[in-house]
Amino acid sequence: MSRYVRPYGDTTGDGMIQTSFTLPVPFGPKADGAALQLANKMGMDPAMVVHSHAIGADFTFFVVYGSVKHLVDLDEVRVVEREYPLLSPSEVNTTLKKLLRRKFVVVGGCIGTDAHTVGIDAILNIKGFAGEKGLEYYRELKVVNLGAQVSVPELVRRARTEKADAVLISQVVTQRDAHILNTQEMAAAFREAMGDRRPLLVAGGPRFDPLMAGELGVDRVFSRGTTPGEVASYLVHAVQEKKGVAA
Repeated sequence: MSRYVRPYGDTTGDGMIQTSFTLPVPFGPKADGAALQLANKMGMDPAMVVHSHAIGADFTFFVVYGSVKHLVDLDEVRVVEREYPLLSPSEVNTTLKKLLRRKFVVVGGCIGTDAHTVGIDAILNIKGFAGEKGLEYYRELKVVNLGAQVSVPELVRRARTEKADAVLISQVVTQRDAHILNTQEMAAAFREAMGDRRPLLVAGGPRFDPLMAGELGVDRVFSRGTTPGEVASYLVHAVQEKKGVAA
């Protein structure tokens, strides 16, 4: 694989991309011209407005198609790659039972004013996500799902009451960086209340970058598309690391 790559549209390396956006301009020829100007300033040349439609009286939505000259240097790409194997539910159960000789306790919920439970339910509820059963399905996991709009003090209290090994929080609302601030508040509260004896802290949500774990003060960040199996396998990996056991 080449180190340097360009977008692919009709032919290799032609640089063709498609993007969409909204401008606060009434629908019409001038709006299309404004969209082309923006596309040119973004480095798309030539660019074509392939679709536009009004959003109310004062806004227009656009889809723009065009070529860019930019290259991607794959050697400079920084991502968090999974460093642990994906385990089946039976492998998760067997490993945890051998390591702990008790159930691994997971407390989860949506903190702050966030009422979007689809993500946390996809991971915790037995029905799961993407054809995988949720963590409630795992025999060696005890799952406590606190639901939506859980305050940070309540989360800490329940985690202590349940003797949680891991706390999973989900954040979907991102206005004014609410997902970042809420997660940092949660991590700080656990450090203050429990110090080094705090549980494993895991944050998830579609707008999180897995590279943000250190900034957020958590042990792991999962983003969009994460499955229950990935989370369960990570929990096993974390226990193995804590106990100094090779995978």
